[in-house]
Amino acid sequence: MAEKINSYRDLRVYQNAMEAGMKIFELTKGFPPEEKYALTDQIRRSSRFVCSSIARAWRKRNYKPGFLAKLADAEGEACEILVLIELAAKCQYLGDDARTALESAYDLILGQLVKMIIENDKWLIGNRPSVSPGPNG
Repeated sequence: MAEKINSYRDLRVYQNAMEAGMKIFELTKGFPPEEKYALTDQIRRSSRFVCSSIARAWRKRNYKPGFLAKLADAEGEACEILVLIELAAKCQYLGDDARTALESAYDLILGQLVKMIIENDKWLIGNRPSVSPGPNG
């Protein structure tokens, strides 16, 4: 039986984004001090923005353009994180294992966001199905 989604906190995409964001927070503690106001700050803010955009999208389900805009914001920011991960790895701030784990996490998050965008009618208030939209939402 599908689980009931009552809040953005119940969304797997939100849970995955929060987990990845916390991993970024922990890993960036090891970045050099000169990156504090540059790469460290930027990747942390981006990871937090993905989570907050998902929450904002959830609250805008009664207005399709707003819902899609917030999901698109989250998607764009998640893509930016992939660039920042690549930069951090090239600067040798992240090892191969950490890079691979973060890239996999954000690839999954991107896929979940794209699926929500494509299947947006399943999420909009008034158009919600009687069961959960599936494993990616």
